[in-house]
Amino acid sequence: MKRLILLVSTLALVLMTACAPVTPTGPGTITDDLGRTVNIEETPERIVSLAPSITEILFALDLGDKVVGVTAHCDYPAEALDKPKVGGYFMTSLEAIIAQDPDIVFSDGHDPVGAQLEGLEVTMVVLQPKDIAGIFGDIELVGEITGKEEEAEELINEMKVRIADVTLKTAAISERPTVFYEIDAADLNKPWTVGPGSFIDTLITLAGGENIVKVSQAYLQISLEEIVASDPEIIILGDYPFVAPEDVISRPGAWQELTAVENEVIYFINPDLTSRPGPRIVVGLEEIAKIIHPELFP
Repeated sequence: MKRLILLVSTLALVLMTACAPVTPTGPGTITDDLGRTVNIEETPERIVSLAPSITEILFALDLGDKVVGVTAHCDYPAEALDKPKVGGYFMTSLEAIIAQDPDIVFSDGHDPVGAQLEGLEVTMVVLQPKDIAGIFGDIELVGEITGKEEEAEELINEMKVRIADVTLKTAAISERPTVFYEIDAADLNKPWTVGPGSFIDTLITLAGGENIVKVSQAYLQISLEEIVASDPEIIILGDYPFVAPEDVISRPGAWQELTAVENEVIYFINPDLTSRPGPRIVVGLEEIAKIIHPELFP
């Protein structure tokens, strides 16, 4: 009888152990893009994102249900619009973030309350990629932190395939059209543009174009005289919808001397596709490739 009772007790214990909820464990110590070591003991269940690009990564990894706070500028995907807002991009509210009781906060490192969050011992990870490989690394890191390693790997592989589809077609191009990418022309004599070190410059190169800017500076102002001297064959408007191709065509003075203006080879693009270091950067590449080489990407 005692043996029977012992057997039943053992079986009950095994069943109880098997049915007990498993507490998710985190990845342990990770290193973010600022070189900070962050200890994450458990897989986060409540996530706050302080940058639109990071919000896009989280939703792409099917983590939308765990996102409890975003900025007012996190507008993609549409589901992000329904999430509680913790302020604007660059203007987040410490109180609003804390009110969401986050397990982890993802930032791009430009947020004004980052130091305060660290002071309050809120777990924060900074994602600040410098190039496309860095975007892959950040997606992988988010997957590791959140238990979405497989989803992250699938997303990265899909992005790499789409990039390869573009670069295989543009690799053998002998003549690369010159491109001026405009991001702000409030001052028509000295508009803002991009140079080497920016994601956009990389996209132009991968898409088979040649950026007229050679100065190793990601974002800079360039004089109208320099633009005229370079005489770009194509103008891409990253300041759309504030500026449309017809606006450039009607600009006075030396703008009329540009080949791109004379031939009306002026296109607009959604700047979110080219400036947000997230999954849609490949869409930005594909769109620029269609602009520069429509014969290759009909």
